[in-house]
Amino acid sequence: MFTTVFMQSGLPRMTARVLAGLYTTDAGSLTASELAEGLGISPASVSKAVAFLEGQGLIRRERDERRRERYVVDDDVMYQSMMASARATAHLGEVARQGVGILGPGTPAAARLENIARFVDFVSESIARAADQAREILHTHPGTTSDGSA
Repeated sequence: MFTTVFMQSGLPRMTARVLAGLYTTDAGSLTASELAEGLGISPASVSKAVAFLEGQGLIRRERDERRRERYVVDDDVMYQSMMASARATAHLGEVARQGVGILGPGTPAAARLENIARFVDFVSESIARAADQAREILHTHPGTTSDGSA
């Protein structure tokens, strides 16, 4: 089910499978060989998916005690992913504003770009604010409140 949702969000099938595999493991981390074996895919497929996911800020790498690379999804990765999304959205606003300057104020195209810039500014600020406000949820255990009480 996670795989399907991730694919509907735009991830390639194999990448979606790897991400779903990481999210549904109790440890929240797996090595490349564990991913390949568990998903029945080639190490090259794992490598390609991991490179994409890491580039998108959806997973991170760390070395374990045996010096093997582990691919990790944890609470902070989800927060960092949301913040990266907010930054990418804000960048779109910056580019739209540059377009306003190039097209010249007062033209219909410039007005459209200015509206896009204002819209994405609002959305990116809202994403960042919501992620900051909700970050504590990522660090609570199910069945407890944000202050740790049951």
